Amino acid sequence: QVQLVESGGGLVQAGGSLGLSCAAAGTILHIVAMGWYRQAPGKQRELVATITSGGSITYADSVKGRFTITRDNAKNTEYLQMNSLKPEDTADYYCNIRAYTGINQWDDYWGQGTQVTVSS
Repeated sequence: QVQLVESGGGLVQAGGSLGLSCAAAGTILHIVAMGWYRQAPGKQRELVATITSGGSITYADSVKGRFTITRDNAKNTEYLQMNSLKPEDTADYYCNIRAYTGINQWDDYWGQGTQVTVSS
């Protein structure tokens, strides 16, 4: 079973920056997309950013212009650089890798989550 190992996160003041990384411990074939999601206390998990195997990138409106998602295909690793952080960015951040397994079928792999706290 492939595991996604996250690192980064922590406590930062508003306006500061943090970087997250997520590495797959093992081989994942036919990756369709990599992404980052977050879940704040009492709220549902929401999409932060995704990058497809073709390089298409999607950002949540709330993070556009502040966050940057990148990936290293050779290492099955993805990154999220977060700049100009706001208190409302406070959440547990989860990385995701989606892999194609058949017609209209995918496997989703998730990281363990890492906490990001932005103080005002």
